[in-house]
Amino acid sequence: MKTVATAAVFAALLSAVSTSALAAESQWDKDHPRRQEVNKRLNNENAKTRNEVKNGKLTAAQGKQLHQEDHQIRKEERSMAAQNGGHVTKQEQRSLNRQENQVNQQRRADIRGNQAQ
Repeated sequence: MKTVATAAVFAALLSAVSTSALAAESQWDKDHPRRQEVNKRLNNENAKTRNEVKNGKLTAAQGKQLHQEDHQIRKEERSMAAQNGGHVTKQEQRSLNRQENQVNQQRRADIRGNQAQ
């Protein structure tokens, strides 16, 4: 009886350790090349938007909208990574890049529209 109880406790501890190890995101996962590419691009686009608002090429409202869209893409990237062991798949990377392309096109269209006024 004592052996069965010891085995049950050992199994429970092993399960808890393996579950937490799987849930923990390693530095490699955070620095995965596809995640790095997506996040670097999001950072660059956010910096462009900030500069264009500062320089008067975009209104504050336009900048806020673009930042919100980028924030949503970043949130989606984190969600995808959480579902895939800390990284994004090639297909997810393509999807995130397409979304960022749309935000970038909107930013350029907003700038052109503001220049026309």
